[in-house]
Amino acid sequence: MVNTMQQKKEIIPAIIAKNQEELNANISKVIDQVDIIQLDIMDNQFVPNTSLYFDFKLPNKSCLYEAHLMVSKPEEWVKKYIAKVDTILIHHESNYNAKSLISTVKEQGKRIGLVLNPETPISEIEAFLNDIDQVLIMTVKPGFYGSPFLPDMIEKISYLRSLKPEIDIEVDGGITDKTIKMVNDAGANMFVSGSYLIKAGDVSASLLSLKKIINSSD
Repeated sequence: MVNTMQQKKEIIPAIIAKNQEELNANISKVIDQVDIIQLDIMDNQFVPNTSLYFDFKLPNKSCLYEAHLMVSKPEEWVKKYIAKVDTILIHHESNYNAKSLISTVKEQGKRIGLVLNPETPISEIEAFLNDIDQVLIMTVKPGFYGSPFLPDMIEKISYLRSLKPEIDIEVDGGITDKTIKMVNDAGANMFVSGSYLIKAGDVSASLLSLKKIINSSD
């Protein structure tokens, strides 16, 4: 087991929404129970789906918001909407200038993270690890709720934790009560869960089940 005691552990619900009404409904399920909410922004180009690709409104901040930009041109989104969120997560596979965008986000006083699709190795972002706050490792192919968890990503998480012990490592995709212990033990400390939480009959019970697993693994 990898020691991540220096990093705070967070369960983070992921929100997909086609319109403001759906966004409001999904946020209302979790906003009083978590510290961070992830907003999945999709432009139907980088991934074959659309979500939150409009000028959305968020409730008064009782929690933090991170924008997971599954878009072809993240710099355009950041220029328009960075004020809405606290953390920007950029897919390394998208079309962007890493040094420039990292600098832009930090100048605005926001957190910045890079996101890796399953096929992208850690080596592609090693040059930027000292400049960013977190790395999001996709444990599914991105774009939809309910995609199957890819266990091959465990090795990638462990490698990153050994390479950069102090960085926040986030995982996203197929995170349920059946998979969260594996990624926790590998070294992740931020756990994004979409359909397992948002589509749960009892969100509180599902959230508690995940918290119990990661806390009992310490």
